[in-house]
Amino acid sequence: MNSRHAAGFIEQALVKVYSRGNHSVRSVAEDLNVNYHTLKNWMKRKSVDKLAVKAIKEKRPQDWSAEEQLVALHETHGLSGEALHVWCREKGLFAHHLTSWKAAFCAEAAAGTSGTRDWRALKDQNEQLKRELLRKDKALAEAAALLVLQKKFRALWENEGK
Repeated sequence: MNSRHAAGFIEQALVKVYSRGNHSVRSVAEDLNVNYHTLKNWMKRKSVDKLAVKAIKEKRPQDWSAEEQLVALHETHGLSGEALHVWCREKGLFAHHLTSWKAAFCAEAAAGTSGTRDWRALKDQNEQLKRELLRKDKALAEAAALLVLQKKFRALWENEGK
């Protein structure tokens, strides 16, 4: 990178660019008093993944995947009181998020038995449709063969008539 700018300045500039919100890269470059193309080159050379800086926008509880929620529930299972609140603050959550996730998992587990019945019904329907498709494919092949034989038969009789 250019020796004119310190590595720390470049990292801070990239963090500002990647967390710019609705501002353009050009406006961020003007704010930093850096050439637009220089900033774009820095962006090309160093991606967000290589930066060792946390994203400014924290992850909302709604954005957690089911797997992440399950891991969070597992990590907090033995915690209570102050330790639980400390863990929640570190992750940007509240204790009521964990209790609602736990209730949702329990509800899904209880509804899981009817889900397996639904899955089995869909599997049976799929098998039935496959058998029907195979039967129709065979009937279509037979009809095509009969049409070819019929054409050959007509062509044979027309040649004998001449």
